[in-house]
Amino acid sequence: MNRQTLPLGRKRLAKSLFIGTALLLSSCLLSIGVEWISRGSLWETLAWIRRNTSIYALNALISGSALILFYSLIGSVFLAVGAAAVLLSVMAFINYYKSMLVGEPFFPWDIILNKEGMDVGPLFTGAQDLLKLAVILAALGGLIYLHRKLKSRLMVSWISRGILGAVSLAVLLSFGLQVSWAKERVAKAGVDDTIWSQQANYDSNGLLLAFTLNVQNAQVPEPEDYSADKMASLAQGLTADTFGEAIPAFNQTDGKEPAAPQKRPNVVFIMSEAFWDPTRLSNVSFSADPVPTLHQLQQSYPSGTMLSPQFGGGTSNVEFEVLTGLSMSFMPAGSVPYLQYVNGSVPSLASYFETKGYRSLGIHTYDGWFWNREGVYKELGFEGFKSKDGFINPEYNGLYISDNEIADSIIHEIDQSDDPVFIYAVTMQNHAPYTDKNRYPSGNTFKVEGDLTEEARDMLETYAQGAHYADQALKRLVEHFAQSDEPTYIVFYGDHLPTLGLEYDLYRQAGFVQSGKPADWSLTEYKSLRSIPFVTWSNFAAPEEQQVNTISASFMGSYVLDTLGMKPEGQFALGSKLYRSVPGLIRNLTVDPSGALSHTVPAGSEELVEQYRLLQYDILFGDNYLSRFVDAPFLTKEPMANYNTLAAAVKEEE
Repeated sequence: MNRQTLPLGRKRLAKSLFIGTALLLSSCLLSIGVEWISRGSLWETLAWIRRNTSIYALNALISGSALILFYSLIGSVFLAVGAAAVLLSVMAFINYYKSMLVGEPFFPWDIILNKEGMDVGPLFTGAQDLLKLAVILAALGGLIYLHRKLKSRLMVSWISRGILGAVSLAVLLSFGLQVSWAKERVAKAGVDDTIWSQQANYDSNGLLLAFTLNVQNAQVPEPEDYSADKMASLAQGLTADTFGEAIPAFNQTDGKEPAAPQKRPNVVFIMSEAFWDPTRLSNVSFSADPVPTLHQLQQSYPSGTMLSPQFGGGTSNVEFEVLTGLSMSFMPAGSVPYLQYVNGSVPSLASYFETKGYRSLGIHTYDGWFWNREGVYKELGFEGFKSKDGFINPEYNGLYISDNEIADSIIHEIDQSDDPVFIYAVTMQNHAPYTDKNRYPSGNTFKVEGDLTEEARDMLETYAQGAHYADQALKRLVEHFAQSDEPTYIVFYGDHLPTLGLEYDLYRQAGFVQSGKPADWSLTEYKSLRSIPFVTWSNFAAPEEQQVNTISASFMGSYVLDTLGMKPEGQFALGSKLYRSVPGLIRNLTVDPSGALSHTVPAGSEELVEQYRLLQYDILFGDNYLSRFVDAPFLTKEPMANYNTLAAAVKEEE
């Protein structure tokens, strides 16, 4: 053997060993760092590793695969480690803050949000966060120094890097798509893919593994019992029921008996951003009632509690439930139907009312791209959608367009239309954050007393001020239509409770919940943080309304159709049955007609809930069997060819 080949071979071997050791060690350290950031505690991270060594190894395998993929592209071990550290650290910080703010971890589909993604920069205020950031920056500085010093000694061929990159990509895809060998490794490690409780999933399995396993949850699997025969049987049960078709009587003001209106009433849904009743916080008091209109209407008109599938965010999911009559309970936790599943025509309240001779319009005082509403509203059968761009010189109050602009827009649309109008309006004025006590030009006129920190008190006063403005916009609508000869029905509610501090801080200080960790909550506490007040109002004498104490957002459409004496069809017909049998149905919680709470479906309602699950799959992902067996034109209604053309014409005229 040539003497010169031995040293060269040894050099290559030494270089390979160094690169391999560096990548292996870096993978292990990256996994620890990710969990440290994500969990907020290094000691908690180390304790998790001791309890779950095999699961930690899988997290290290995923971080290592990502690292090797970067190495194959960059060609420098040190720069690859730096790039992987930045990417994984950003993921961990987003996961940490998202979990603290809204009780949900970071999901693969959150990446689709683009502009709607979380900006965690302003949240870096604590000493622990600054320490983590300092460690990351110091490590990056060291890596850049090593790259400059050792770059020429650690170069390898692009062929070798290409092979490594292909293998690492295959590993990542295998775990994401759950191919057989990866599924076996996951099972042997004792992983419990708890999709029904994603926070528990991430806590048990680690951020990287839980995030990767969630890739497969972007698609909803077909139920085993889904078939044409099953849907035919379900449809037969729906069409066998009879529902009233009476048109409500208009409430005259001259003392005469109410007379039937000449046309169907306008129907207005108002989903007020983060609207909630802050006076429900028992350990605090307000200098004045911030929501007097809500309380007045609750005393005089049918009202109750709407059970929301969300807390602190995810407005579009609440909107999806109300408009479609479908439930987030049957979808992967953390999914966003507007971004993932509405890829074609989906029957909704908008298409239902269109088939009944109504015009349908969506209104929102924010950007049309937000949650992809502009495209989704078309697929839901709306005639038009008016976003922020549709408002000419709108009034702002604080950070966003005022709720009064929404009220005025609703009034304008109804007053100028010859046909009855269905409107779904979504406000923006009271959107988070609430940390700036000088947010509103008028200042905070509601003072809070109670055992709260100054920061929490300022936050609650700012929130109460915003809730008051929303309450006054509702009053503006009621007062207008009380004097109008246009029969109009209004249902008003919020989308979710507001985020008031990390780890539910204000709610804990006010005694609303005892812990900042959802896993520790009782069913009553869980329900409290999902319970939104709703009120209805009409300027005519509606048929006797079915009074409910609690109703899920997905059943609100059925409830309103029943109230108006209009025949519920398709999923709304099934919803009409469901809210009488299981009025509250969200993930991890059901409420029976007596108000009893449970994690499981009430006895006797299991078959009905299973039908609901099958119907939802059929509409969103299946073969639309229901539309073949039920005579309901809205089930097959295509998006309107003139979508948004009328709204554009109005804007040009203005």
